[in-house]
Amino acid sequence: MTITNWAGNVTFTATDVLRPQSAGELQAIVSRTPKLRVLGAGHSFNPVADSPAMVTLDGMPAEVEIDSARATARVSAGLSYGELARGLDARGFALANLASLPHITVAGAVATGTHGSGSGNGALATAVAGIDMITAEGDPTTIGPGEISGAVVALGTLGVVTSLELTLVPAFAVRQWVYENLPRGELDARFAEIFASAYSVSVFTTWRDPGNLDQVFVKHRADDGWTAPGRWLGAQLAGGQRNPVPGMPPGYTTPQGGAEGPWHERLPHFLADFTPSAGDELQTEYLVPRDQAVAALAALDGLAPQIAELLLVCELRTVAADDYWLSPCYGRDTAAFHFTWRKDPAAVTALLPAIEDRLAPFDPRPHWGKVFTLPPDRIAASYPRLAAFRGLMAAYDPAGKFRNAFIDRVIALGQPSSYHFSPL
Repeated sequence: MTITNWAGNVTFTATDVLRPQSAGELQAIVSRTPKLRVLGAGHSFNPVADSPAMVTLDGMPAEVEIDSARATARVSAGLSYGELARGLDARGFALANLASLPHITVAGAVATGTHGSGSGNGALATAVAGIDMITAEGDPTTIGPGEISGAVVALGTLGVVTSLELTLVPAFAVRQWVYENLPRGELDARFAEIFASAYSVSVFTTWRDPGNLDQVFVKHRADDGWTAPGRWLGAQLAGGQRNPVPGMPPGYTTPQGGAEGPWHERLPHFLADFTPSAGDELQTEYLVPRDQAVAALAALDGLAPQIAELLLVCELRTVAADDYWLSPCYGRDTAAFHFTWRKDPAAVTALLPAIEDRLAPFDPRPHWGKVFTLPPDRIAASYPRLAAFRGLMAAYDPAGKFRNAFIDRVIALGQPSSYHFSPL
């Protein structure tokens, strides 16, 4: 049996995926298996999840335990955000942020540093207040608030996460609009203002018109009183529903035009009921300091023809800083350049070094679940606590059960699976 990721560009080493039905069964699998990784939604575009043995949590009980007094929820790791959000909203609660696609699993998204958009909104991992997981020996353990800085964005290297405690906020309503043809000069001159103008802002470009950005998705809390003008910063209010990807059906996207709706039906770009079954695309994302975003964008201008030739769409977003050791937003307010490519692995892989070289002065951090070619030493230089994280891996998984070639190359920098390390 051949097992691939969602996009089909990665064929996993495993020929079967184990599906435990209970915590006890999962513990037994972890205990007896020499090398193991967890497969979530398969929405990573590189071999981060690869292993000779793979396990999925989609057969485990789907549980959401809400503590209303503390405004927290203990959530099964294998749940998708779409499934989770409905249950939270029904109880009057919300998550402060969501990614653009609601079908990804909670644990997988958190572990890879996945984020939504909003200058004041942290990545999805910033909601985590506690972690329950199975260690390499098959034993359950809990990581509390005082210990999670190194363990939240951990790429599945410390153990099999079974549930997460998430911090909640009161449920809220959102209205979103789409504007078209934002002048590039306005973005360059007013970058911070544009991205801080709504609860969540995403700017989309195909790189085909150097003077204009194709679309701006602005998502306002319904209680902020904003009224959408026909023109905004030189951009024109869209006359109907739009898909961020040119040529794709607009019916797959969450309602626009200012129609008020619950947070989980507006913050993602795509409907939870539309489940993508296959992805004819590749994705790359680089995250840079927000105050250098305009300069980083200008540095890429010289590659516009090459980018446009392979690109479906590029999304620009902002994310608040956090303190998780392997988070791409660690220690800095961030701007994210997300490229959705045509499914041409050879051509994309050939172009990425040029993009990475143009971004090099701005200390780019790649999304852990996307396609990138940055050398491991350059990635390591961007993460001040990477050495301390290697110490966590040595402590939790000294034999390297949860490591694979990707982890060994990018995180461990070629060090053998069994090594001794004293964290800083």
